[in-house]
Amino acid sequence: MENGRANGHGANGHPTNGNGNGHGRLPRHVAVIMDGNGRWAEQRGLTRLQGHRVGKDSVRAVVESARRLGVEYLSLFAFSTENWHRPPKEVDGLMHLLRRYLASEIDKMMKHGIRLLAVGTLRRLPPAVREALRSAIAATRGNKGMTVILAVSYGGREELTRAMRAMARKVRQGKLDPDRITSDVVSQHLATKGVPDPDLLIRTSGEMRISNFFLWQVAYSELYVTETLWPDFREREFQQALAFYEQRQRRFGRTAAQVEREASLRAAGS
Repeated sequence: MENGRANGHGANGHPTNGNGNGHGRLPRHVAVIMDGNGRWAEQRGLTRLQGHRVGKDSVRAVVESARRLGVEYLSLFAFSTENWHRPPKEVDGLMHLLRRYLASEIDKMMKHGIRLLAVGTLRRLPPAVREALRSAIAATRGNKGMTVILAVSYGGREELTRAMRAMARKVRQGKLDPDRITSDVVSQHLATKGVPDPDLLIRTSGEMRISNFFLWQVAYSELYVTETLWPDFREREFQQALAFYEQRQRRFGRTAAQVEREASLRAAGS
């Protein structure tokens, strides 16, 4: 994983849009593994739940920054399938925070045209939280601005397992030819169907792993790991991650010379 800082800001101090070989381009889809709430709280003698409360303010700051800068898709890993094993009091507190967040942000989502989606095993959520999530998704369905994807009760292996089962059922029913199963077909059976794969994956708290998040989708994502704990990750830190992305050359298996040549040809034809 890359763990870097880059100076890629435009004249206004914000990441710049561009085209060509990948330099100077704003990522279309940013995914974030929000980690470090508990450690942040423990370092200050606070409860873990208090860390989660402050982390909610970071969510608000990053969503607003991404929207303002022009990011089209923002995925936030809010609660994993493994997180159900945490102490019941902490889990209950997290569910309460999620419900409060949805209630407090729905007006802002409507004002700014933000569409909300959710991926994960949502049936495991408490009924009140599940209903609040479904209500927010329904209310924002027609919005045409940025799309925010909340990964809640989500696990990448579980998502892939469900996709394999769905394809296996279609094969058994004669609706799908096994020889015609491609990577695109697999993608169409994932919870993120219709959403482009993340261009940039941000991981806070310095942990060098992806923690069962978007295992299929981040195959070619640029990876940015920062030591900053999630409650301290705000607009400035988000822009630093985007600046790092600007400096990356996305090759997708090609050589640097090939990428540069294709960029020159595109520029000449524009």
